[in-house]
Amino acid sequence: MCGIAAIVSHNNVNQELYDALTVLQHRGQDAAGIATYEKGRLFLRKENGLVRDVFKTQHMLKLPGSMGIAHVRYPTAGCSSSAESQPFYVNSPFGITLAHNGNLTNARALKKDLFAQDQRHINTESDSEVILNVLANALQSQGKTRLTVDDVFDAVSEVHRRCRGAYAVVAMITGFGIVGFRDPNGIRPIVFGERESEDGLEYMMASENVALDALDFKLTRDIKPGEAIFVERSGELHTAQCADPDKIDHAPCIFEYVYFARPDSMIDNISVYKARLRMGEKLAEKIQREWADHDIDVVMPIPDTSRTAAIMLATKLKVKFREGFIKNRYIGRTFIMPGQTMREKSVRQKLNAIKLEFEGKNVLLVDDSIVRGTTSAQIIEMARDAGAKKVYFSSAAPPVRYPNVYGIDMPSPSELIAHERTVAEIQAVIGADKLFYQDHDDLIAAVGVGNKLIKHFDTSCFSNIYVTGDIDAHYLESLDALRNDDAQRKQNTDSFVIEI
Repeated sequence: MCGIAAIVSHNNVNQELYDALTVLQHRGQDAAGIATYEKGRLFLRKENGLVRDVFKTQHMLKLPGSMGIAHVRYPTAGCSSSAESQPFYVNSPFGITLAHNGNLTNARALKKDLFAQDQRHINTESDSEVILNVLANALQSQGKTRLTVDDVFDAVSEVHRRCRGAYAVVAMITGFGIVGFRDPNGIRPIVFGERESEDGLEYMMASENVALDALDFKLTRDIKPGEAIFVERSGELHTAQCADPDKIDHAPCIFEYVYFARPDSMIDNISVYKARLRMGEKLAEKIQREWADHDIDVVMPIPDTSRTAAIMLATKLKVKFREGFIKNRYIGRTFIMPGQTMREKSVRQKLNAIKLEFEGKNVLLVDDSIVRGTTSAQIIEMARDAGAKKVYFSSAAPPVRYPNVYGIDMPSPSELIAHERTVAEIQAVIGADKLFYQDHDDLIAAVGVGNKLIKHFDTSCFSNIYVTGDIDAHYLESLDALRNDDAQRKQNTDSFVIEI
């Protein structure tokens, strides 16, 4: 999962792009980058690390210009070397920089086609570089020295024709403008908005509207599945539907609402906060159905993303809500940390128990989801060490049994604790006295009520149903070989040797 932003302004955008990335930092902690344009030149700074570490004053001074794009990265396809950080740049035609959130499901085939048919070389393992070259080739094949807006939209149509999977993209064409577009299924989020200035309207695109809010841009709407938004350098806005109407099937990723997005975001006109409240309500109803005479003394969230669901769950059960764990906010999200050893080590560093809240009590812990399960087991052990009499565990999401292929680096099936295990078996592995998962239909109902125009969601990691229709056993086997921890360790080691 990554975060993207773009601004076309009448003043320098470097500071505002930096501020946007800090708001979107939760979407990626591996690398950050900003590209700007001024007087016929592109300026680029990108590197591994958090936003605050990548950009110092000396770097910001070298990013002039009133137009730019930005990216925070969390590695899915590819490794975590600095060579994979975005935005990517290609000089022909015109000079294009691109930032992308999502994952192409046909990236390998496209990479071969780009070399054999289009004579374009892909230098990284990132599918974002593939999208960039597909877009660049589409523009170059038009054979023009001066672009029109329709030329840009035609090129985006070619991207939709050749690329499969999930992609929310912002791309800057040197001296001309910025285009943002979204895959025909609308799996990954992207919004745009405007702001009045003394010199006229200014426009911004971002993964989540909270980035717009922070910079006083007024949210216009989400970019529609298959749609492209183009803002000329002069500030003129254009929109067009660029995908084949028969291919458009809106199915946003439901895991955005479960975990990734900030609670104060609106995605496809659905409040993430309210969706999580409803998740807690639905989970409480399940517990009441299956365990009417429960002996839960207190409900506690695993900070931070489960807090909203836990509050509603406690309210519905008429049980006390307490904060039992205090989070060190300077430790990254364990789910997106590379390597199991680092994830396990960081749990004790990240959370500390308030013993007074646990001693002698039957505690229900609430998490947004359970992926590998190792952190869940550690947290349950911490609760027992703090004096809990019994430790029950619940997940606001259903069991994660299958990989996600659309931009969330969920591990290989063998590393998913729910893969080929029953709930009772998972309960035993993590050491809980009882374990409750959200039902699949209840999760869909909790999110979907926010926008009844959306007929279905991508729930592939729970259901094994992939909305793009191009995922088979062979693809998942190849993904397993790429994503398991051993393979990622080898990738990162190999890339380090190359860089030396």
